[in-house]
Amino acid sequence: MNQLDFKGRHAVVTGGATGLGYAIAGRLIASGGSVTLWDRDLPAAERAALALGATAQAVQVDVSQHASVQAAVAATLQRSPRIDALVNSAGITGPNTKVWEYPVDAWREVVDVNLNGLFYCCREVVPVMRNAGYGRIVNIASVAGKDGNPNASAYSASKAAVMALTKSLGKELADTGVRVNCVTPAAVKTAIFDQMSEEHIRFMLSKIPMGRFGTPEEVAALVGWLCTEECSFSTGAVFDLSGGRSTY
Repeated sequence: MNQLDFKGRHAVVTGGATGLGYAIAGRLIASGGSVTLWDRDLPAAERAALALGATAQAVQVDVSQHASVQAAVAATLQRSPRIDALVNSAGITGPNTKVWEYPVDAWREVVDVNLNGLFYCCREVVPVMRNAGYGRIVNIASVAGKDGNPNASAYSASKAAVMALTKSLGKELADTGVRVNCVTPAAVKTAIFDQMSEEHIRFMLSKIPMGRFGTPEEVAALVGWLCTEECSFSTGAVFDLSGGRSTY
């Protein structure tokens, strides 16, 4: 493992109890930092924080609710005086079905978590970073947002919106010490696969030239670097993690 420099820094990782969020939190801690795990499943987040060690803590939050995000920021700042990095990893896939059959409530839920929740987190954390004169925001998008996966319209649309929001916010903060970027993984085998059909999982694998899924550790390596001070001239950028599926 290459050593990243996150010494003395503090990060908030949404969806940090499991999957990509947990792996990213572990990489940041291994790089010398501390982490607050935001997750709506508080017992799971507390177990994750215990496993990660003394430099991890857990805060309950439902990112789809603005008031909950506001409360989570306040609770985090009570325990740690700074938020140097925000990793927006919380997300859901929604059902695998055609647009004309997609349940309206399910569509709304995917957008509320994947897009609105990310917006709420950025909205509330950016002022903290601006006041400090420094910050790194990394949004977890998806190759689905570039390509538009069939039978995953809400997920694809929400992740395309994450990329656009990243570009807008990156430009808005370009004259500050805050950098905003996103990554677009192809499928990474985590517990989120439990939300997908086997047919959809096979479809995703068929699109990856490397012939395998990514690993959480591979995502964490790139996200970890984007959280460091060394990531100084990239903002509003989209970083590919697709095993060759996307080359743009």
